[in-house]
Amino acid sequence: MATRRRRVSVFLTGFPGFLGSALVDRLLDRTDRVDCLVQSAHRDEAERRAAEIAGTDWADRIRLHEGDLTDARVGLADDRYERLADDADEVFHLAAVYDLGVERELARRVNVEGTERVLDFTERADARLQYVSTCYVSGRYGGVFDEAMLREGQSFTNHYEETKYLAEVAVRDRMADGLAATVYRPAITVGDSRTGETQKYDGPYYLIRFLLRQPRLAVFPRLRGATTTELNVVPRDYVVDAIDALSRTDRAVGTTYNLCDPHPPTVADVRSILAAATDRRVLSVPTSQSLLTRVLSVERVRRWTGVDPAVVPYFTHPTRYVCPNARRDLAGTGVSPPAFGAYARTLVEYVRDHPDVPSDAMV
Repeated sequence: MATRRRRVSVFLTGFPGFLGSALVDRLLDRTDRVDCLVQSAHRDEAERRAAEIAGTDWADRIRLHEGDLTDARVGLADDRYERLADDADEVFHLAAVYDLGVERELARRVNVEGTERVLDFTERADARLQYVSTCYVSGRYGGVFDEAMLREGQSFTNHYEETKYLAEVAVRDRMADGLAATVYRPAITVGDSRTGETQKYDGPYYLIRFLLRQPRLAVFPRLRGATTTELNVVPRDYVVDAIDALSRTDRAVGTTYNLCDPHPPTVADVRSILAAATDRRVLSVPTSQSLLTRVLSVERVRRWTGVDPAVVPYFTHPTRYVCPNARRDLAGTGVSPPAFGAYARTLVEYVRDHPDVPSDAMV
């Protein structure tokens, strides 16, 4: 696979977020500098992470530009916007509101309108776009969802899914008009498979913390279809490794990649894997999705379990994800997703050692 030339500058959104922080570290070995769009509220955290990545002289390699995706010209002054566009050879757009309970207006402004503004910047820069979407643009599509699919008449579980879908539609439309871009769709992304490190406890972490709060014999709800419904989970290091490897090649231009587990566990498998990783015996209690959602919506129950009712629909998610493009173009790179069972205990140990990691989205 051909490797792209060394760049003057990469423009990146989503720093100091979960994926953005790890990706900046990779980008520094192939570009003169990385220009990061950072919200003012996260400036201090961005400086701390930049120093961790690049040392005390980080400002020579990582430039922080305070702005906002919801503002015109992503919140940058005209002269800075033009200067950055003149320098940028590549744009990585990772910033989004990842919150299953996000209000529609906020999700629309950040995920949809923000993406449109990044697309405008990319076209002004005549740059290549690396866009991070999500497998869940599928909504609740019933069946196999491959990398060519997008507009399938699907319904959506929440405003996060819907607005990420609309954002990818906007990206695909610009690609049809000639924009050089690559789309990456991670599945449910958890911490590093080697260290467990993460910035947010959501998704499978709700199950981990629920089990850890219980005695050795733990109660666990069982929904219909648990033995057939897949829960597609990948660790952060796989997602970052894949984006890093694919974004270096010309072959990836115009391509969409489902960054998912080609052999995912079922919900029942995840329950068994996490029971073993938390050293719990599980007593499965049959229930319905509607009843479980109602019970978890009671504030007292939600505080005790630590489980957000917004995750319940994913235990009956009707979609299966396949990734032929990713498997083809990552062949020979050594990059592939490890099985969930191979690193589940690492995730659990990180939760034990770091109980105060938040579940709130970075907004």
